[in-house]
Amino acid sequence: MRLVLASASPRRLDLLKRIGVIPDAVIPAEIDETPGKAELPARYAARMGAAKAAAIRAIEPGALILAADTVVAVGRRILPKAENESEARAALGLLSGRRHRVLSAVTVIDATGTARHRLSTTIVAFKRFSADEIDAYVASDEWRGKAGGYAIQGQAEALVRQISGSHSGVIGLPLYETRALLRAAGYPLG
Repeated sequence: MRLVLASASPRRLDLLKRIGVIPDAVIPAEIDETPGKAELPARYAARMGAAKAAAIRAIEPGALILAADTVVAVGRRILPKAENESEARAALGLLSGRRHRVLSAVTVIDATGTARHRLSTTIVAFKRFSADEIDAYVASDEWRGKAGGYAIQGQAEALVRQISGSHSGVIGLPLYETRALLRAAGYPLG
């Protein structure tokens, strides 16, 4: 059974290795990731995960396709991937001292075309950041390209006051849900 990971994320590849899964191919999905007008975060994450899987299914029709999308949300607001220092500072300022949701959607499409979906919701609460803490985190460059402007598997983990849900989901691939979907699709797991 050929497994294709529809993601360019090295973190997702590392997470899969933790459960003994090594994809046969890694093919990032090139899709429009613009949220719809007034689209809610959970719906957006689920739509992106499904769209990424469908895009790769079109070029790998006989393979088992695994795709995921992770969204950081404050209320109904979707925080973008921070691409510059200004965006990182804005995201960290918004997340400082408050709770937010990390929604990780996973889609698996099997060789017959059957799609299975799961959504992991994790609540993360950060401590209130000082200006020095924000400066130090921004200087670390860990935030670059990360949803919500942080990477929980790095220095930001020391700033988390509380987490309820999937730690791997916050990194980018909820392993419990992923394993369940792969098993349901007939992928051999121990």
